[in-house]
Amino acid sequence: MSKQRVNQSVHQSKNSRKEHSGVHPTVRSRKVRTKPVPSYLKILSVFMFLGVSLLMTGTTTFLYKLGLDPVEFYSNMANPYMKLVNIPAGLRREETALKFAKVLSWDQAQIDSFLNTAPKDERGSLDGYYLPGPYWVKTTATGADVANQMLRNFNSKVSEQILSKNYSGASNSKAGTKTKTSSVTFTQKMNLDTAVRVASIIQREAAGDVDMRIISGVIWNRIFKGMSLDMDATLQYAKASEQDLKDGLVASASSTVVWWPKVVGKDKYINSPFNTYQNKGLPPTAIANPSLKAIAAAFNPAKTDCLFYIHDNNRGFHCEKTYEAHKENVQKYLVGKK
Repeated sequence: MSKQRVNQSVHQSKNSRKEHSGVHPTVRSRKVRTKPVPSYLKILSVFMFLGVSLLMTGTTTFLYKLGLDPVEFYSNMANPYMKLVNIPAGLRREETALKFAKVLSWDQAQIDSFLNTAPKDERGSLDGYYLPGPYWVKTTATGADVANQMLRNFNSKVSEQILSKNYSGASNSKAGTKTKTSSVTFTQKMNLDTAVRVASIIQREAAGDVDMRIISGVIWNRIFKGMSLDMDATLQYAKASEQDLKDGLVASASSTVVWWPKVVGKDKYINSPFNTYQNKGLPPTAIANPSLKAIAAAFNPAKTDCLFYIHDNNRGFHCEKTYEAHKENVQKYLVGKK
């Protein structure tokens, strides 16, 4: 073999080793540039996380207050077997029964079952112990089931929040320009039944929480002075009860009774133990189901010398010590504003 061919063979061999050696020319990797997340998006994401967390926490706390297990609540959302019924303060038990009847599709037998589960004594079935508020009830609940649930709630909340300690639900406030309420302490000693009767009147007469303790003070002032209460709310109760008995449709879905009718002059002569224009002292039973704040106000009347009061057309409260001054308020805030 010639020297030239040998050199050529060696050169080819070297090239072959280079091709199969696995060594390749260096390839530079391309860096992918990502844009930084704007600061406002980072802040927004934090707030969204906190918002969802607070919402879940708040919802859970609210559910516990309603007496419903959160797991049960969220399960119910997927397969509803409970209903939420909100009962406002100041309703008669007949009105309360009808509210549940509408949501739960009760027949008359279940309405009667609800009404007949009320506390009873020699005065008959008692109003005042169905504590207002939101209630989760099973769609299959009977009238007796719901009534007992409400009565248990009354006993629990009143014992825990009122009877066991000073109630702090009322705040210092002014009523009209006459009276300033003091801090809440138990000032009026009475049994619970008396407090509920007073509270039911307060609930119906007050235009809001601010008025409650002042109205309580007026009620006790009139009682201690031997005056009749002259409360229109008791006349409304007497008037509606009289009409309900005439119709013979006690809390029936077909009843046309207006449960809180407007009071006119002749109503002051209705022959009823609930007519506080004709009968001194408290009515024989509560006239409505009061809130915890109204019950607390019954125990804690504001110090006031007022004996008369009115609400103006803007729900403002005005009270006076004398009937003459009271008549001036009527002329100024009611008659003169027509």
